Amino acid sequence: MLLALAAVWGGSFFFAEIALTEVPPMTITLHRVVWAVPILALIVRARRIPVPTGLRIWGAYLVMGALNNAIPFTLIFWGQTQISSGLASILNGTTAMFGAVVAGLLLRDEPLTPRKIGGAALGLAGVAVIMGPGALAQLDPANLAQLAVLCAALSYAFASVWAKTRLGGQPPLMNALGMVTGSAVLMIPAVWVVDGPPQIALSAPVWGALIGIAALSTALAYVLYFAILARAGAANLMLVTLLIPPFAITLGVLILDETMGPEAFAGFAIIAAGFAVTDGRLIAALLAARRSRVHGARR
Repeated sequence: MLLALAAVWGGSFFFAEIALTEVPPMTITLHRVVWAVPILALIVRARRIPVPTGLRIWGAYLVMGALNNAIPFTLIFWGQTQISSGLASILNGTTAMFGAVVAGLLLRDEPLTPRKIGGAALGLAGVAVIMGPGALAQLDPANLAQLAVLCAALSYAFASVWAKTRLGGQPPLMNALGMVTGSAVLMIPAVWVVDGPPQIALSAPVWGALIGIAALSTALAYVLYFAILARAGAANLMLVTLLIPPFAITLGVLILDETMGPEAFAGFAIIAAGFAVTDGRLIAALLAARRSRVHGARR
């Protein structure tokens, strides 16, 4: 299930790359959330999950929709107008590190430990390797695109804190439906003002990409997300962060003929190391195995 989630989320970068040939970034975000609403609504209804009616919870869904969908989706899609889908997915992998830092600063029960600080530092080092030492010295569109994807990752981090503090009492799938509904409400007027009315005269591949990013990379992804969360817990679910880039890179290389330099793969390796430090379990397992070998040798 974790691999399936990584595949559909990794596919979102691939779908977006196809859709961007005819559709502006903000309008792709609108399609992604609008078509996901009825799918999730049917699932919520089929499972007989109660739909809340209070203004406070729907206000919380509106904020969640902005932080977890409207803002990051648009930033990532705009970023993909300048950089490859694979590189965007790698930079998006910093979400776990940003999440640990933001939670440590804003939540009392998730303190900012030296391990989390070290993991975040490694993650930023990986980003620095990818972008290069002179990235901030000039306003290159590609550099701005990479910064946009990093800002999207930061927005995801704030969304996780908001969800924990404001949405804890609701069923997870209802939270998913409320969130995409809130983001759809925000995106409809925004797209109308910025891009104008969405065009329907699109090619079949683009429509396929828009349906794929809504049905697979959004609606199905949230169903898998909450199923894994219930079975394996949040810590194991975080592993998807490292599994998404390989899927996105593979699709980009095989189908879109994208290429990436060695600095992107080196940066991804450093970001992965930062994730391992932040998560802590891999290092703990290695230390435990080492202690076991030393103890066995002594016996």
